[in-house]
Amino acid sequence: MHSGPYVNRRTLMRRSAAAGLLTIPAVGALSACASGGGDEEEAERGESTDSNPFGVNPDTELEVVIFDGGFGDQYALDAEAIYSGSYGAVEHSKTQEIQSRLQPRMVQGDPPDIINNSGAEEMDIAALIRNDQAHDLTELLDAPSLDDPSLTVRETLRPGVIEMGQFGSESMWQLNYAYTVYGQWYSKTALARLDAEYPRTWDEMIAVCEKAKQQGMAGWTYAGQYPYYFNFTLYPFIGKIGGAEVLRAIDNLEPNAWRHEAVRAAFEAYHELVARGYVLQGSPGLTHEESQDEWNQYNALFIPNGSWVENEARRNTPEDFDMAVGPPTSLDSSDAMPFETIWASGSEPFLVPSQANNVPGGLEFLRIMLGRESARNFTSLVASLTCVQGASDDMDLPPGLTSASETLAAAGDNLLIPRLPDWYQQLNNEEIGGVIAAMMAGDIEPDEAINRCQDAADATAQDDSIQKFQHV
Repeated sequence: MHSGPYVNRRTLMRRSAAAGLLTIPAVGALSACASGGGDEEEAERGESTDSNPFGVNPDTELEVVIFDGGFGDQYALDAEAIYSGSYGAVEHSKTQEIQSRLQPRMVQGDPPDIINNSGAEEMDIAALIRNDQAHDLTELLDAPSLDDPSLTVRETLRPGVIEMGQFGSESMWQLNYAYTVYGQWYSKTALARLDAEYPRTWDEMIAVCEKAKQQGMAGWTYAGQYPYYFNFTLYPFIGKIGGAEVLRAIDNLEPNAWRHEAVRAAFEAYHELVARGYVLQGSPGLTHEESQDEWNQYNALFIPNGSWVENEARRNTPEDFDMAVGPPTSLDSSDAMPFETIWASGSEPFLVPSQANNVPGGLEFLRIMLGRESARNFTSLVASLTCVQGASDDMDLPPGLTSASETLAAAGDNLLIPRLPDWYQQLNNEEIGGVIAAMMAGDIEPDEAINRCQDAADATAQDDSIQKFQHV
């Protein structure tokens, strides 16, 4: 969406590329020139003022690209309207093909000013940082917040949000705007129909799944085509059984981390779901949306997911469904962490490319999104919390988000934040995910799954081309 007749050099470059006048390298060739090298220069900054701390130049267009997923893009359009009221032209686009569409532009030195780097095709943020393609967001953190200039932006954020964007440095490279509660999502209505309570121990999980099976309902379904969805409950389950240090060892790629007894116990518990026939038939071939549809149709009781699911599945959710989320079921009373322990952390990452033409505009757009108006609007539109502390207080929330907020409050300080998914995206999504997929399809036993996971982690640890990160 263009606002006004302003056309900059970047727009001309894209039009030329579309007309075949520029050659954009294929994604497979990106590693040869991943550090960029385009000759476009950042637009000159204007004067920094209290209301314009980054010196946004109103003569410079802002380009925003949003991932077209579970959250849609209306929240971004609304924030852009606030931005354009002060700073002028905004060009907006949305796509599910983040990497294939944008990584060539990153290499060409012609990136958008704001990228919602999310979805199955999100770009590897660690690689972008390593290649100096992400702008340091520290100046955003230190800027006055939009609503209360006496507070900096960093003082308005939920715990863990800054750390999630740091990647082993003091600088923050990406802002995870949503705040996601991961866990076992279910229908309170379905549980009530089974005359069952939410399972707190694995014996109770087996009992409720058997009860569901007797009623013609599967205990679980999952996104078999994206098997890393299972990690949303599996990782915190491992942490609850053995303690947070087990997940830290996995994140740190320590030798034999995957052979810890807590991992074995978790894998054996999940494999039991398969062995007893509690997983919905056909789940290995389902997309995330298809698995959610099966769940919404009362064909399965539990689904591993994050709190974006309420909005993503809204269209097919029955009115009587009464969506909710609970902590991953504990193994038993010997667990190192309490039942209420969950994985909750920032998600839905945004970045400002270092070679963006309008870096100040990108920073100001994020500051606007972190304002109370935009944060509450996001929660209202998409049924998700944001990374802004207290922004959703006193709001009338839908059932799933109400449950997520209650689950988060009950967890207190018992939060687990696995870093493998963002530190080592390929390892998590493809290699570990592939192993979990094979186990949950019944193709391999837990022992083989553990060995394969450890082998994959060891290969990553020994690969000098992959940047390594460590918990401090």
